[in-house]
Amino acid sequence: MAVPIAVLDCDLLLYGRGHRTLDRFKLEDVTDEYLVSTYGFPRQFIYYLVDLLGATLSRPTQRSRAISPETQILAALGFYTSGSFQTRMGDAIGISQASMSRCVANVTEALVERASQFIHFPEDEATVQSLKDDFYGLAGMPGVLGVVDCTHVAIKAPNAEDLSYVNRKGLHSLNCLMVCDARGVLLSAETHWPGSLPDCTVLEQAALTSQFETELCKDGWLLGDSSFLLRTWLMTPLHIPETPAEYRYNMAHSATHNIIERTFRTIRARFRCLDGSKGTLQYSPEKSSHIILACCVLHNISLEHGLDVWSSPATGHVEQPEEEYEQMESVDSEACRIRQELLLTHFS
Repeated sequence: MAVPIAVLDCDLLLYGRGHRTLDRFKLEDVTDEYLVSTYGFPRQFIYYLVDLLGATLSRPTQRSRAISPETQILAALGFYTSGSFQTRMGDAIGISQASMSRCVANVTEALVERASQFIHFPEDEATVQSLKDDFYGLAGMPGVLGVVDCTHVAIKAPNAEDLSYVNRKGLHSLNCLMVCDARGVLLSAETHWPGSLPDCTVLEQAALTSQFETELCKDGWLLGDSSFLLRTWLMTPLHIPETPAEYRYNMAHSATHNIIERTFRTIRARFRCLDGSKGTLQYSPEKSSHIILACCVLHNISLEHGLDVWSSPATGHVEQPEEEYEQMESVDSEACRIRQELLLTHFS
């Protein structure tokens, strides 16, 4: 007589049937030091995330016992900050490796749903002016609304035929366009661009460009490096400075723009799933993009809570394709006029 074979959920084997939320791990049972070392964040920050995401993560499920929002968040934070689905991580909170993966997916989507709540440009005049004042205090560059740059995050190859994600170094990656303020808070994050696209092309096609050309140019500009073209709302360095004013402008530009590089280092240092030390993100480009964006949301929330504004550089291996800048002048005469006026007014 044939014996039927059933595929059993490992969590079901451990915990039985029912429709109650399963609390496998209690925050109250461990120290803050343990939480920070294992999950990257202290207790009160985790409680905040439970309040923020709890309703979303408690959606009805067909599974035998729902995993509590608290446990889902710990699982996701463990992955984001370590870059690994290690068995010991799941064992610590009492769930299987497969459940760890589902938790990461659930928390990632919940954070992505709230991205616009935490990543956006200020709208009221007082906050915009405060943004400019903060940047001016760094190196004397006036009118700055944000600093913009791209960074690559390595992903697994989508398929053998798709070469659009292969960057200059022959590695598969997403090219992520981000803008931050003087504190490193992200004001914009577009994390879905294929790694083969150069920075200038990403910006040309980005929603950011549409925003600034239609609604966000509030008598100011972003600062971008030489991989971007000069625009009326985007000030770039002079390729060959000649006068003292041009040198002063370039020095102030570089010192201010450096904030975005420090922000990239901070994000990679905190969220090791992005730094390459544990290998590439083992997801489709779309899911990888969402994981990166979720980490960006957590980065901003952590700064709101006063957590570790500037981290030390990540120690992991990070593949950043070197851009080959084309030394070309902008054909936008109005942008050239604005930069020249800026030179004469503030740096001469």
